Amino acid sequence: MRILLHTCCAPCLVVPLDDLRAEGHDVTALFFNPNIHPFTEYLRRLDSFTTYARDNDVRVLNGQRLDGMEEWLREVVFREAQKCRICFNFRMDRVAALAEAKGFDAFSTTLLYSRFQKHDLLKSICEAVSETHGIPFVYRDWRTGWNEGVKRYRKLGLYRQKYCGCIYSEKERALKIM
Repeated sequence: MRILLHTCCAPCLVVPLDDLRAEGHDVTALFFNPNIHPFTEYLRRLDSFTTYARDNDVRVLNGQRLDGMEEWLREVVFREAQKCRICFNFRMDRVAALAEAKGFDAFSTTLLYSRFQKHDLLKSICEAVSETHGIPFVYRDWRTGWNEGVKRYRKLGLYRQKYCGCIYSEKERALKIM
């Protein structure tokens, strides 16, 4: 299958990419993360992703922000209690629509690798946008490869952020360490 793989960051790409390639899939990565703030953090993550993709012959669909930062902010503001649901839906809806428009057979996301994401919520949102766009969602629970992935991305020296990406998660992290 030709799979469009939404990629949140380089460290989270390592295990899912290898897994899908081992299954014989043709994987194209898409870095679409308008939630990442501040912009300098976004650029650090994009640079790390770009370097990893280049060094590992990963085909990349250039999505960058897809002019989504301001729209993402408008969707989340005053709805902070539902920020993760809104964020997942915002990004996965765009990914599924793009996969459909570009003729991919399916889509997935490296967010399924992270132990820190709301896994069940993400899965249900991906299933719903899959139905909406009529494109299959490839589900894998890549959290099982967490420890190996950590060893591998550390060995590669990949930049690893300390929060999900949004301004709210940055604040939550800062309050925990204070």
